[in-house]
Amino acid sequence: MKPAPTRWITLLLAITSAMAVATVYFAQPLLESMAADLGVAQQQIGWVVGATQAGYALGLLLIVPLGDLIDRKRLLLGQLLFSALALVGVGMAPNWALLLLALAITGLMAVMVQVMVAHAASLAAPGQQGQAVGTVTSGIVLGILLARLVSGGLADLAGWRSVYLIAAGLLMLLALVLWRRLPAGQPVSLRSGYRALIVAQFRLYRHDRLLRQRGLFGVLIFAAFSVLWSAMVMPLSAEPLALSHTEVGLFGLAGVAGTLAAARAGRLADQGLGERTTGLALVLLVLSWLPTAFVGHSLMVFGLGVLMLDFAVQAVHVTNQSLLLAGRGAMASRLIGAYMCCYSLGSGVGAVLASWVYAHWGWAAVCGLGMGISAVALGYWLLLQRARAAEAALQCSGQNL
Repeated sequence: MKPAPTRWITLLLAITSAMAVATVYFAQPLLESMAADLGVAQQQIGWVVGATQAGYALGLLLIVPLGDLIDRKRLLLGQLLFSALALVGVGMAPNWALLLLALAITGLMAVMVQVMVAHAASLAAPGQQGQAVGTVTSGIVLGILLARLVSGGLADLAGWRSVYLIAAGLLMLLALVLWRRLPAGQPVSLRSGYRALIVAQFRLYRHDRLLRQRGLFGVLIFAAFSVLWSAMVMPLSAEPLALSHTEVGLFGLAGVAGTLAAARAGRLADQGLGERTTGLALVLLVLSWLPTAFVGHSLMVFGLGVLMLDFAVQAVHVTNQSLLLAGRGAMASRLIGAYMCCYSLGSGVGAVLASWVYAHWGWAAVCGLGMGISAVALGYWLLLQRARAAEAALQCSGQNL
């Protein structure tokens, strides 16, 4: 039996997760500059996020399941090294096609985040899995919000390409720390091979009802999340606001609310309050689009909307993972991989739709799109609650007969 991870090991996983996920989000304040540098039309900007998420989805399907077969430490080190090479490719890309290819590889390697979440959950003691997932997820949220701020600042100082070249060096440094400090994690003893494991992962969608339910929430909340963060750079960087990369990146600090939400939501899920947390967060997600629509009138009100959205999305996200992993540590990598494919699908579709909608109809239409997606998520939660209530009523009536 494996010992529970120390605070130091959990913190190390959280820091590494922060840097790994940052590589996915560096581009968000830089989309306009990347497109202008490479001569790309505004409605195509969303493909920067789409390519990264496509690589991420492929990694979830093909790489994350390896965490159940081989030593996770070796897997993480390999991903860090390949990610550093891909980031160098992004920073030196001479054209749009090669940029998208390098970003897709970056996304492919960034799934190390899910390997670390699964690793933390499998090492945690019973009843503490939600807290472990929440701690690592807090690191992920910090990585997301700091990615935007740091990439914006570096881009203003040395251009958008410098962001990726510096990130490559930091990943190499983290690989060295992990190699020296992270204990080896023994894989789960499985008779089936890699191919059987991949097939079994696809079968999870068919046979695991909780995964289907939480996966749909993942698609919807991250589609809404991506609609905001992929499109907001366009009105913020255009006249009359004309904010710099650094100023756009500062809005990422509103995501500190997501850090608080992630840590708290994990504990609530451990206490059996996951469904209630989901419902309240989805209400907040729908309401967040009202202040967000005021970007041209008040940046303070707009920032409030960003804060509300980040809080709501991360609360649902960590609750999804906590509920999925509760008592199922032996298959944690496959469950996380299957769930995060839904995240990747939502993020990619949301980004592409947002840039297209903004190019044709402007920011108000983008907010309408985001609110509509959020309302669908809330409606689905209400439908599930009604179905559970009806099922409970049938069980009670059956016992009384």
